[in-house]
Amino acid sequence: MTLSRKLMIDGEQIVATTRTHIKVLFIPFVILLALSGIGGFLINQVGDSGSGVPRWIVVAVMLVLILLGSVIPFIKWLTWTYTLTNKRIVEQKGILTRTGRVIPLNRINDVAFEKNLNDRILGCGTLIIHDASEQSGLELNDIPHIEAFHRTVTNLVFEKHDKTASDESV
Repeated sequence: MTLSRKLMIDGEQIVATTRTHIKVLFIPFVILLALSGIGGFLINQVGDSGSGVPRWIVVAVMLVLILLGSVIPFIKWLTWTYTLTNKRIVEQKGILTRTGRVIPLNRINDVAFEKNLNDRILGCGTLIIHDASEQSGLELNDIPHIEAFHRTVTNLVFEKHDKTASDESV
């Protein structure tokens, strides 16, 4: 899911689109495996007693728990995107209610990244962007290939600042 064409400004081009690293789905995957195993065990233990009603109750409870523990976190991960264009960086998230934050590249003052040991092993990290507004910086958590993304953002910010400085000097 990338930035919709109708949300883009004239002359704007998408440079990169990413979402958080797939490591955030590890716990939902473990929950899915555990609930599947537990559900299968309970269905086997209940058997066909009571015309199958207890079995359907176990199935319904397991489906609700799988939905809450695995499916919803996956959909949240799938719909949370970060899009870098040649004019701005856009964060979009939400399943039913979409929210987002936009930072124009010419307003960015600082671009930094953090990587702990776990992130270094998996090749991801957190990108921290500070802009000229009063809001706190935008943190893009668990971005895959963080160094390349950081380099791309930094290069685009430098290009924007160089163009702004040359326009003001004329």
